[in-house]
Amino acid sequence: MSDLRHEGSTFLASLRTAVAGARRRSRRPGPVAPGEVVTAAHAVSLTLGGAPVLRDVSVDVHAGQVHALLGPNGAGKSSLLGVLTGDLAPQAGVVVAHGRALTAWTPTELAMRRAVLLQQITLSFPFTAVDVVRMGRSPWRGTPIEEADEDAVRAAMASTDVAHLAERHFTSLSGGERARVALARVLAQRTALLLLDEPTAALDLKHQELVLQLARAHAAAGGAVVVVVHDLSLAAAYADRVTLLAHGRVVADGTPREVLTETLLSDVYDHPVEVVEHPGGGAPIVLPRR
Repeated sequence: MSDLRHEGSTFLASLRTAVAGARRRSRRPGPVAPGEVVTAAHAVSLTLGGAPVLRDVSVDVHAGQVHALLGPNGAGKSSLLGVLTGDLAPQAGVVVAHGRALTAWTPTELAMRRAVLLQQITLSFPFTAVDVVRMGRSPWRGTPIEEADEDAVRAAMASTDVAHLAERHFTSLSGGERARVALARVLAQRTALLLLDEPTAALDLKHQELVLQLARAHAAAGGAVVVVVHDLSLAAAYADRVTLLAHGRVVADGTPREVLTETLLSDVYDHPVEVVEHPGGGAPIVLPRR
């Protein structure tokens, strides 16, 4: 029995060494130039369950920008994000990240370049909040960047207002607390590109603003953020560029002021919409006409 244990330990040690070696050999990301296209979809079409959900969709995401994906339910926003992450494989078109097709990167290399926040966060084991955030550091294991793990985790939890939840089991947290811990995991990964699917959905007003402020700060530091949001006023306030989808197609792409017009939004959402100027001179406010 002791021989078997010894062999098992030796095998696991060899496996860990091999994984660490593979990470060290991975092509680590270099600096991202201002305005560089960090990720893009070109003429992408996607069918799920026999139904077309994306039709000839193209989008470019630039360093230094928060890029919001907007549209009514079923428009294809989350599907487009899934194509950009590589979780969904389009039937037509090409998706690139950092100048290469997604398939040209190994999973570890992709994880060094983009971090993904999904709508649903499920865990089968009773991990603590800090354990979940530490998962964001896994791409850097076995590399010199691993030395920054604890600093990255600490900073991410502080910025998302979850440091006081560090030792709580993830499953014991409220929906909003889980969402913020999951965002901390993404931030701790420290990648140039963040891909966020409805990160404000479960949050109160204060934390909705916090999440978009963090996205804005990441872009201002030279990164890029793609975010799916339903709140059009949040998009107007924080996005540099917006892509509006309907029925799986891009209806409009441009700055918030170019795209978020009463006529276009009323048509896409099939409901009268009013766009009013902020009384304090800020971004326009988008409201349903009642």
